[in-house]
Amino acid sequence: MSLDVSPALLAQAERGEVDERDFVDCVRTSLPYAWEMISTLVARLKVDGGEFADNQTPPPDEQARGQLLRALASDAIRGALERHFGVRLAFQNCHRVAVFPLDEAVDERLARFTSVRGQLLNQSPTLRDC
Repeated sequence: MSLDVSPALLAQAERGEVDERDFVDCVRTSLPYAWEMISTLVARLKVDGGEFADNQTPPPDEQARGQLLRALASDAIRGALERHFGVRLAFQNCHRVAVFPLDEAVDERLARFTSVRGQLLNQSPTLRDC
């Protein structure tokens, strides 16, 4: 299961539209490693500036890795996180998460990061089982 959905949030969904703030809070509490990773990268991007901020350290365990995969593989979760933090997220392998500002000036850098070439250049034998 990807998220720990409260009965109140589930009831909200069953009635119709869900308040995205409630959904984002569910993501925050259900996927704490992924939330912390993305929060840290967003803070680093805001403080350091630049075209993007990324993580290149593998998760400490399979549970953490699974949280990143669930957060970034779900269109709904990923989209909600992007809107909440006001960034674009990019993902390579099972740990390299990057945040890009919502700025057309970095579109070329984002395209390079998410390109086939970028994916191939990010490969490593140590990441074989990720």
